[in-house]
Amino acid sequence: MGDIKKWTVTEPYLKLDCALGEAPFWERDTNHLRFVDIVKKEIHEIDLNKGPSTHTVIAKLDTPVGVTADIEGTTKEFLIGAKAGYALFNRETGEYRYIKKFWTERDDPEKEHRMRSNDGAVDSQGRFWVGTMNDDQYISDPKAEGSSDDKLMYWTDSPEKTIYVFDYDPGSGRITNRRPFFVLEEEEGVPDGFEMDMEGHFWVACHGLGKVLRVSPKGKLVGEIILPTKTPSCPVLVGEDLFVTSGQAEEPDKYPESAKFAGSLFRIPVGVEGRPKYKFNYQG
Repeated sequence: MGDIKKWTVTEPYLKLDCALGEAPFWERDTNHLRFVDIVKKEIHEIDLNKGPSTHTVIAKLDTPVGVTADIEGTTKEFLIGAKAGYALFNRETGEYRYIKKFWTERDDPEKEHRMRSNDGAVDSQGRFWVGTMNDDQYISDPKAEGSSDDKLMYWTDSPEKTIYVFDYDPGSGRITNRRPFFVLEEEEGVPDGFEMDMEGHFWVACHGLGKVLRVSPKGKLVGEIILPTKTPSCPVLVGEDLFVTSGQAEEPDKYPESAKFAGSLFRIPVGVEGRPKYKFNYQG
């Protein structure tokens, strides 16, 4: 297997009680970090120039939000993956409006109530890719992310403990030839959100395992971050620091030490930067 680089984290950057912290997003221009609590239907923000004391909940909504993205040409609004589809969130009013729903009543009358968005990313052409999952239980964490050469797309299927890779045509947006890229061999845990760095490596949060794994472009394990909670959910690189959200403890009595920091936000210096994020090309 070769040498595995290891990091150990003993305490959070910010102790929180998120029910399901997710989707950390670095706003490069302002050096702010935003993330969501899917279960509590909240959007959080921190001014990283000043530190964790600036943490605030900027919105309490009537819909769960699974992911956010910046929009080309504006800072007044950003895009959210809400329960029923794509929506614009207005920073000034704290309100949102749908611009595209995933399903109609004609497709499936129950699907809009049963499903929600979970994770996603904007591709090089400004398209917003969002995965969906059942809203009544944790069964999947789809995450779409393109490769540095714009020829591949990656997607996580948590129940199968697998990150899949597809051939990707950026012009048409077509994905084909699905095959496994990385399979989590550990008995505990599932791969959840991931982040790609400038070296082409993946940082994969493993929910239930208490680790973030670094995976090479060839799908090999090359590093691991050991966290003080079993419930990491999603990482993002901010400069050379990796921030990781987490969710509530699933068995607090069985793992009391893990439960103490479950739902918190963590920061780990890892010595490599993340790939710049694309912005959504909104034509409305």
